[in-house]
Amino acid sequence: MSDSPSDSPAPFDAKHFLKSVSESPGVYRMLDAQANVLYVGKAKRLKARLASYFRGALNTKTQALVARIQDVQVTITRSETEALLLEQTLIKELRPPYNILLRDDKSYPYVFVTDRHPYPALEFKRARQKRADGRYLGPYPSATAVRESLSLMQKIFRIRNCEDSVFAHRQRPCLQYQIKRCSAPCVDFISQADYQRDIEHAVMCLEGRSEQVTQQLTDAMEQASQSLDFEEAARLRDQIQQLRRLQQKQFVDNADGDADVFALAQQPGGLCISVLAIRQGRMLGARHHQPQNGLDLGTEDLMSEFVSQFYLGQSKEIPQEVITSHALTDSELVQSALSERAGRRVRVTAQVRGHRAQWQRLALTNAEQHLATQLANRSQLSRRFESLREALSLDSPPARLECFDISHSHGEATVASCVVFDGDGPVKSDYRRFNIEGVAAGDDYAAMRQALTRRFKRLQKGEGKLPDILIVDGGKGQLNMAREVIAELDVIGVSLIGVAKGTTRKAGLETLFIETVDRTLDLDTSSPALHLLQHIRDEAHRFAITGHRQRRDKQRRTSSLQDIPGVGPKRRRELLRFFGGLQGVRKATRDDLARVPGINEQMATTIHQALHG
Repeated sequence: MSDSPSDSPAPFDAKHFLKSVSESPGVYRMLDAQANVLYVGKAKRLKARLASYFRGALNTKTQALVARIQDVQVTITRSETEALLLEQTLIKELRPPYNILLRDDKSYPYVFVTDRHPYPALEFKRARQKRADGRYLGPYPSATAVRESLSLMQKIFRIRNCEDSVFAHRQRPCLQYQIKRCSAPCVDFISQADYQRDIEHAVMCLEGRSEQVTQQLTDAMEQASQSLDFEEAARLRDQIQQLRRLQQKQFVDNADGDADVFALAQQPGGLCISVLAIRQGRMLGARHHQPQNGLDLGTEDLMSEFVSQFYLGQSKEIPQEVITSHALTDSELVQSALSERAGRRVRVTAQVRGHRAQWQRLALTNAEQHLATQLANRSQLSRRFESLREALSLDSPPARLECFDISHSHGEATVASCVVFDGDGPVKSDYRRFNIEGVAAGDDYAAMRQALTRRFKRLQKGEGKLPDILIVDGGKGQLNMAREVIAELDVIGVSLIGVAKGTTRKAGLETLFIETVDRTLDLDTSSPALHLLQHIRDEAHRFAITGHRQRRDKQRRTSSLQDIPGVGPKRRRELLRFFGGLQGVRKATRDDLARVPGINEQMATTIHQALHG
């Protein structure tokens, strides 16, 4: 007997799912109704790639895959290259039915440099040979990575890319010389010593030693400038800037570090702990856990409990290092216990720098993304809206909530935010910001009046939708201000809720005012209705702060390093020397800036914010 239609699982709600998917690079896993992995894929932009499965014309096999999807899980990575490496690892481990069988490690591509030619080229090799007649660089994650690397090296150092037979019979430079992609060694336009120097620089870059190359080029640029050879100095400056961009996307897989990285993300009504497994410097995968926090433990205690149970409560491989997003309350005890269990020293820390800090940030990004996806789940949202209906004794759940908040720095660059939620969660297309003008610095009540007046005057003109519930963050004063505005504009059919933080400002201890300051609503900390109000309040706060910082930084931003606090003549000289000019400094990331001698991470952040906001 065939199953009845009611026994079939509900179709996957792709439109709702895509609302919470990140634009970052990463890996996605498509699961069926039994949580079996159907397909593993990578994407430079997860949201765009996943959206392509649910719109437009698809071939027959892809349609069959999409028809079986009941869930999609994503793991965010730092780059598309890292996503590719993780994708290959997961396919080998999970062997999903819709993935093709990838080649093994023996077929990974390499870059080869021969020792037998006075003017060697950088060659693409699919397999590594045993003969010792040159150097192999790699392996690389893909043929595309090799070709991009070779193209960059030819562009920066003008390394030839022709066959030896062509090289031996050239009598005049080819087109590659004309477009400045080759130094024309075939017709002796460059000495063997200078060409070998360029080859060595290219090899050093491909081995991950581009900092040393940059330092050498910087010294050469200064010497050329002092010798008034400005054309050569400009060429070296361009090489330095190109190398800075190269350092951000090294393709060679440098194995370094075995660690598990734990990151905790928490929002009203939910928490997630993501665990990234790093082995030999490569991320092998991420797992997401949503433990119950029945005792309402703090983040440090909760992380300590979780890490202890993760390793000591079950047989798990213990890596050399355990990195956490929050310091453990008993880190020394946990470290001692893990070291004893592993039979070697295990480091447990939350204070990390360099690539370990990048792993830590990546784990936190994954935890936040996974938690946002879970909180955006339609069934959970429905439960929250229904709980709010019951708490307010409404006939039906509210269809639209709006929340307002104010943000400023001692009265500077005041911005009001308006965020909107409906039954599907945040409606970001309806979010609005209001730049507050003409009010006394720090007068939050006047700022709230201006924002609400501007908002509801637009609604009176038929622009936008009227909310069922208006929420203001700030308590009694802000609630009274909202009541005055609604009365003055004759707005009908909007309920008011004021959210005031408790004396400790701890989540769950807020005071809720309903319509007037004399009527309060007490909700349990586990109430889905309270979680909904906290969620929209926190989102309004985040949106207001982001807008305020953008406005403030735009007012403060200058194009000169001279106006950045803490950046004196010596630091300006080091920055310009390191990046080859002001344009290179502007293009640098925080991590790039922190590598400059004399620039620590805090100063790097200050410089980056001054130049970019």
